[in-house]
Amino acid sequence: MSDSESVVHLAFLPSAGMDHLNPCLRTASLFLRKGCRVTLITPKPTVSLAESNLISRFCSSFPNQVTQMDLNLVPLDDPKNVNTNDPFWLQFETIRRSVHLVAPILSSHSPTLSAFIFDVSLISPLVPLITEKLSCPCYIYFGAPARMFAFFAYLSVLAASNPGAKPSSFIGDVVKIPGIASPIPRSSVPPLLLQPNSLFESILMEDSPKLTKLNGVFINTFEQIEPEALAALNEGKVVKGLPPAYGVGPLMVGEFEKVDQGDGGCMSSIMKWLDGHAKGSVVYICLGNKTAIRRQQIKDVALGLIECGYSFLWVVKLKVVDREEEEEDLEDVLGSELINKVREKGIVVKEFVNQMEILGHHAVGGFLSHGGWNSLVEAVWQGVPILSWAQFGDQKIGSEAMRDVGVGVLPEEWGWGGHEVVKSKDFAKEIKEMMGNESLRSQVREMQKVARKAAGVGGSCEVIVKKLIEEWKKNA
Repeated sequence: MSDSESVVHLAFLPSAGMDHLNPCLRTASLFLRKGCRVTLITPKPTVSLAESNLISRFCSSFPNQVTQMDLNLVPLDDPKNVNTNDPFWLQFETIRRSVHLVAPILSSHSPTLSAFIFDVSLISPLVPLITEKLSCPCYIYFGAPARMFAFFAYLSVLAASNPGAKPSSFIGDVVKIPGIASPIPRSSVPPLLLQPNSLFESILMEDSPKLTKLNGVFINTFEQIEPEALAALNEGKVVKGLPPAYGVGPLMVGEFEKVDQGDGGCMSSIMKWLDGHAKGSVVYICLGNKTAIRRQQIKDVALGLIECGYSFLWVVKLKVVDREEEEEDLEDVLGSELINKVREKGIVVKEFVNQMEILGHHAVGGFLSHGGWNSLVEAVWQGVPILSWAQFGDQKIGSEAMRDVGVGVLPEEWGWGGHEVVKSKDFAKEIKEMMGNESLRSQVREMQKVARKAAGVGGSCEVIVKKLIEEWKKNA
């Protein structure tokens, strides 16, 4: 075997949004650091400018190992037929309908592919194409908790027991998943799954039965944080025939994610502001890169932050996509009197930030999060207590996983962010309790040590990566 033939060559295909792109690129980095070659297939155009910038920085960071190939998307005939107006979900569907173009892109590419790793939202259209035309193992990366993957897999069992029925009718008050002691309450199930004929429902219902056709799934988790779910998946308790679930977390932030302070961004001023505050005295608030907070809710968040008594760094979004033109400023929403009070106690940012760097600053003592899994794992990595306010998707399920291991708080009465308005006094109360909870702080510090061990030299992540590389080389 020649040297070129012994090099493992992986193809990666992400989907839409930073919450899908980040775990893709971080997973790719695991293999790049072990000498693998990567072909990154990038759907064009991206929805957000942040995605485009991150892809460029990633490719520039590995110039001799990464080859970028564009997947020029075929526009939807009529977006109105997709049953969503969310730009990211429209992009999911556009990519799904364009993946037939992947085989021609890769057919003349060398060396031969060792494996194809792609986003969870692309299972149904990609699996037959990869197995029939590219003849290589196929894996997905999953940017949510193992508990959510177990629920996703078990959907096929529930559907088979209720032929023709929709999840909204066959999901009861709780979902009991074999091998997992605590059931998932209906109130924690992603709301769009319970919305008949939503695109989310259609994709999950179509893809769940096909999970057994995969060779494996990479999940940004590790045994100590989700021992029960990983064991249930890998011991065949959830669904027989499922592929291995590889806990390759916590996925570490790469150098490519760090934005140059000279690019006119806000990170330099943010870090300087944090430097002026005492250890653990600042609350960091970020509700994700897809959550455009509702106008009637913004005032209550602002008042709650003022009432809590702590200094704060608030990353706020007034628009869903960063390419959209600004319709109004935060001052237009809050009014001059309230915005001045906000600025007396904290700093408000509307730009994309380096969250891991912020969470790692000594001044940050708590994180009010939307419960996105990537964000939760980053908080554990930096040893920061979490207060979750789930907005959509798997965010309640992920927040419950963090609560169960004692590193986070999830106020049940807050419900879903997009459905109910949380009052300022409730924000203030929960923030005060999180910031003053020493047992929570102690537990997250212990979990931080475990997380860093899992991602370190000789840790569980490295063991998995090395084993897979050896398997792919043997099968070449």
